Amino acid sequence: MQIRVTVDGTAYEGDVEPRTLLVHWLRNDLGKVGTVVGCDTSNCGACTVLVDGQSVKSCSMLAVQADGCEVTTIQGLSTGDEWHPVQTAFKECHGLQCGYCTPGMVMSTVDLLSENPHPSEEEIRDGLHGNLCRCTGYHNIVKSVQMAAELMGGAK
Repeated sequence: MQIRVTVDGTAYEGDVEPRTLLVHWLRNDLGKVGTVVGCDTSNCGACTVLVDGQSVKSCSMLAVQADGCEVTTIQGLSTGDEWHPVQTAFKECHGLQCGYCTPGMVMSTVDLLSENPHPSEEEIRDGLHGNLCRCTGYHNIVKSVQMAAELMGGAK
């Protein structure tokens, strides 16, 4: 099938096998390897990207379903040498250890903060419930989201 998708600000057009998952198209065809394959079952959230501004687990969406959409990957958040505030907060608050879940956590956080600029700790934990981390125990991830909210001007 022919699709046209804007990914990280660049328009891509081409043929895609109808059964190709979005995560595999992004990684294999476009080289967007920052979007990781974690479980292939949509349980872990490591593959989370933004589709038209909403967080989506790209292992549970077909590439053809993204036709006409704007997709943002972890690689599209920063501009040049300037990191997105969420990326900065995760670095500063040690919201990562092995880093495998980090792309999905960051992308889910961007979506969360766009909908709720000053979430409570409970709202943060609820907002990230579809993302699993096996290393951090979530404490520093929550702190990272709180700092990101402050950096983005949304903290109370």
